[in-house]
Amino acid sequence: MSYLNMQDEKLLPVVVELNTLLADYHLYYQKLRSNHWNILGENFFDLHNKFEELYTDARIKIDEIAERILTLRYHPMSKYSDYLKTSSLSESAALLTDKEMVAETIEDHGKLLKQMNVVLEKADDVSDEGTIDLIGAYIRELEKSSWMLAAWSKDTKEALNKNMIEA
Repeated sequence: MSYLNMQDEKLLPVVVELNTLLADYHLYYQKLRSNHWNILGENFFDLHNKFEELYTDARIKIDEIAERILTLRYHPMSKYSDYLKTSSLSESAALLTDKEMVAETIEDHGKLLKQMNVVLEKADDVSDEGTIDLIGAYIRELEKSSWMLAAWSKDTKEALNKNMIEA
């Protein structure tokens, strides 16, 4: 494969892990849609908008991950039944409290980040710089979103780690 300067068979482990990430992102996306539709209470406006922002971003990433797999000359998985079998994320109830929705979203971020690190390891093994660049940016963005959701979840009386501030 001349345009990538990489051998197809060496890319297979990268593609397998990208397909797992694709499955994870599909479940994550649907859970965010459910949260967006089912949020209630005094935090409705803030979280309704936040969940929409997150699922819009997830939709873009789903397309980019699938297109990266195609760029590597493989086909992305595309059946929801395969996503459910492959993903480390699980479906959740539609009727959760705002705090439960945010906590579960943060938990899902941890699973996504873990899978992204696996993708990075496999991509690094074969010097797949395109995948490394793509996933590196995703990690930075997801870590920031996780921090923001965690900050929303905290009681305003909780303080930052003073050792970090005063050092």
